[in-house]
Amino acid sequence: MSDTTHVSVLLKESIEFLEPEKGGLFVDATLGMGGHTEAILESSNDARVIGFDQDPAAIHYAAKRLQRFGERVTLINENFSELKVALGRLGINEVTGVLADLGVSSLQLDDAERGFSFRSEALLDMRMNPEAEIETAYELMERLEEEALANVIFEFGEERFSRRIARRIKEAQKSGNPVRTTTELADLVRRSVPKKKNERVHPATKTFQALRIAVNGELTIIENFIVDAVGFLPQDGRIAIISFHSLEDRIVKRVFQKLSGKCTCPVRIPVCICGARRELRILTKRPVAPTESEQIANPRSRSAKLRAACKLGS
Repeated sequence: MSDTTHVSVLLKESIEFLEPEKGGLFVDATLGMGGHTEAILESSNDARVIGFDQDPAAIHYAAKRLQRFGERVTLINENFSELKVALGRLGINEVTGVLADLGVSSLQLDDAERGFSFRSEALLDMRMNPEAEIETAYELMERLEEEALANVIFEFGEERFSRRIARRIKEAQKSGNPVRTTTELADLVRRSVPKKKNERVHPATKTFQALRIAVNGELTIIENFIVDAVGFLPQDGRIAIISFHSLEDRIVKRVFQKLSGKCTCPVRIPVCICGARRELRILTKRPVAPTESEQIANPRSRSAKLRAACKLGS
């Protein structure tokens, strides 16, 4: 595993929205390597954090990093979709603030064996929790028919050339040389899409993103998580969500709008059916992006967007 220093994205901005210097109990729904949690705990001796992560390696790493805070931090090795159940198990019915960073952590990207990155060779795994009994990216590609695979790559990766990529993946399987590794898939995608001048982003980025999202079911749990999290906030409690691609950001934006009382139904529907209810005040009219200096210092922050909201009184 790489010992690359992890840099938490939009750290200063997310902490400013959460206001942990006032103290209270916070949830870091995506603990990762513990950077955001550490900043919350350093803001006040009266701040406590419950950190969630489905990756046992992240829990292990963060536990060491946060050891000096003692009982002020509680770590839970579960996906944030289990927030409601896990907090109930702890007898907690209210938290001061909730933070979620929906990106893949450096711990996962820099561990070549996890199969998240096309920059080093590994089997195509991509499971956030390597112990989870779910299919790997390789198994997903094997199982899906060409059209279904193309739809996954298009819908979750917004890849224009999804059908061409899916066709070549299936051709490789039929030839008896299936795509098994990250570098094989990256090479196949590069050969499947037109080359761009001054290419800054690897052409396989969108395909890798799509497979990762599909393997881990990432988009399906975001809305329920936000609704559950808001349910635990008191008046003036804060929620901050950092996303890394437009699909996630659109979900966060829509749920925040619905919980702020704005109808998100299509215009053609005469009666509101989306269940909009005024529980939140949105604090970010537009998503907050990393500064130019942060993007230079941490290129992985380039696509990050932060949205925050405050709980209204009943």
